[in-house]
Amino acid sequence: MTKTARMTYTSRCGTARKTKAILEEEGYEVETIDYLDGALSREELARLYDRAGLTPRQGLRAKEEIAKGLNLADASDEEILDAMMQHPILIERPLVETVKGVVLARPQDKVREIL
Repeated sequence: MTKTARMTYTSRCGTARKTKAILEEEGYEVETIDYLDGALSREELARLYDRAGLTPRQGLRAKEEIAKGLNLADASDEEILDAMMQHPILIERPLVETVKGVVLARPQDKVREIL
């Protein structure tokens, strides 16, 4: 049986590259989702957060200048998801999904929880 994983990914992120390497070392075929190019739908992102037991706020890159400018401190989960769809850089990465679950792999070794 082939082991597969899906993950939000950008090659500019060292944690994402290291996480992908861990998955590959463990024999996983990795499907990458280029979330910065809009390849991740709002519904899919909400589903991943739900499966990971995270709120959109917990998946928000709050230190990004865009986040500061959008005043998301008092925003609802729905408003945060909307902001993430408009500005995908606000999505913390990498989100990794296997048959065993979903994690926000920060640090990258957290991915081992779902292998």
